[in-house]
This record gives sequence, C-alpha cells and structure tokens, in this order.
Amino acid sequence: MNSRILTMSLGVAVVLVGLMTLDAVGTWPLPGIQQGYEPVQPIAYSHLLHAGELQIDCQYCHSGAETSRHAGIPAANVCMNCHKFITAPLGAIRAEDELAQKENRRSKEVVSPEIAKIYAAFGLGESREPDAGAETQPIEWIKVHNLPDYVYFDHRAHVNVGVRCQTCHGPVETMERMRQAENLTMGWCVNCHRDATENGIAGRTVDASIDCTTCHY
Repeated sequence: MNSRILTMSLGVAVVLVGLMTLDAVGTWPLPGIQQGYEPVQPIAYSHLLHAGELQIDCQYCHSGAETSRHAGIPAANVCMNCHKFITAPLGAIRAEDELAQKENRRSKEVVSPEIAKIYAAFGLGESREPDAGAETQPIEWIKVHNLPDYVYFDHRAHVNVGVRCQTCHGPVETMERMRQAENLTMGWCVNCHRDATENGIAGRTVDASIDCTTCHY
C-alpha cells in the first residue's frame, strides 16, 4: 500500500512540475521541432541571389524533387555548370575593371572566396584545371529540414500535384541563408492536407490523405 501511495505521489508531483513549467514558459516545447533553424553552411550560398534575383528554378539544383522521395542536395558539378565561367559577383568584377582602367592595366581575374571553395572541392588550380597535388573533397552541406525517422515524406507526391516549394520551405527566394520557416509538425501537415482536399492545389482537385499509415507505417 505504501508503495502505491509513493508511486501516486511521485506521479502527481511530476504533473504539477509540468504544469508549473508550462505556466512559466507559456508553451510546451514538442520534440523535434527546429523552426527557425539556420545553420552556417560550408559555403555561403545565397538563395536570395540564385532563386530570387536570378530566378533559377528550384529543381535545377534539387533535380530529384519530381522523381524521388528526396529532393537531393545538388552535386558540386551542378554548381560548376555556371561557376566554371562565373568566378565572382558582378559588382566585384566591375570594380576590378574600373580600377584597371584608372591604373591603365589589364583587368585581373576576380575569384570570390566562396566560389573558390567550389574549385577547391574539385582540386582545381588557379586556371580551374585539375591540380595534381590537390586533394578533392566533398562539400559537407548541413541539412536544414529534418523530419523524425518515423515520418515518411515523398517529394514526388507533392511536387507532381503542384505543391509549391515555398509551401513547406517558406519564401526561399528571400533567404540569404536557408532556414526552416515552418514547424513541420504533424498538425501542420494534417491541416495542409485537409485544406488541399477542400480547396484543391493550383486548380486541381486532390484527395490528400489524413490516414495515419500514409506518413507512418
């Protein structure tokens, strides 16, 4: 009997402490929510510049979004499609051209420190040709959007019915550094599915399941 009373007393104490904590902070933090997560990346890639000002389509870099469960982090050779020729921001190149004219000399090639990191990953020298003495190394991008292991999410099912990238990832075209804009909780996803079923997506009628086994199996 004493053991049961002790167990019940401990249980009540835990509940009371929990309620006091909830009252103190005003909210109850749920596990796994990383809303606002904005890690510093190994290269200062600007979505504001690429997706915003230059209007590069998301799927040019994240080409797996239509055909795979994962959108994928672009391989460095995708970066090199442009940066084999574009070595620095336009402003830096113009500044060098203007300085060269004042000094009556030929312009020097400008390579920004961040773009130089792409070349280093390939083991390229100053002429952007393979350097026999340099080691290649992958760019270790930090994943921003991390769902729990017990959640199944498939990009194909969403992208192919017209769900915009910004629906889940926020206004990426305004972000200098990528961050998690939404909380990505189960309630957030379920409400989105309910709204899609009721109102459609991009003018299309859809039946977005809210069955547990759709995301948890």
